[in-house]
Amino acid sequence: MSELPPPLIEVQVAEQIMLATGQTPADLANLVERTVAAVLVQVRPTLARELPVQCEVAVRITDDAELHALNQTYRKINQPTDVLSFPANDDARDATPFVLPPDLPHFLGDVVLSYERVLAQAAEYGHTSERELAYLVAHGTLHLLGFDHERSAADAALMRQHEEAIMLLLGLGREG
Repeated sequence: MSELPPPLIEVQVAEQIMLATGQTPADLANLVERTVAAVLVQVRPTLARELPVQCEVAVRITDDAELHALNQTYRKINQPTDVLSFPANDDARDATPFVLPPDLPHFLGDVVLSYERVLAQAAEYGHTSERELAYLVAHGTLHLLGFDHERSAADAALMRQHEEAIMLLLGLGREG
């Protein structure tokens, strides 16, 4: 069996994050790309639906203000959050999903996260900002694939199991 091509990942880092932290897309892209690839390795064998050979994800790293605005607009929650996911093809809403030619990558959707939350939560949980960033990217990508911790306790446990396995695949276990 041949190895699957790596996922296509577009990483955007908001200008205010680059100015405040000195981080650039290149600084963060490697970890984001490795994380999305690890998510696909972890869950592909267990998904109810088959994924196309190559997938594409867009990740935006921004601040609390932008997440607050998005959270208010899309979830009607008037506060910032750490990560939001916007699936490109939500099967719950789309009875007939758009069909792509087989040679094109399948766009899973967008993940938007707050780097301010990355730093605050890493300090709160006593681990590195790299682990927290990877955790939030994994969490958001799992949502793009249909996992939802808010659906039931069993779904929450399954999602947490996948998240922790992904962190281990990345070498970012609880002690990392």
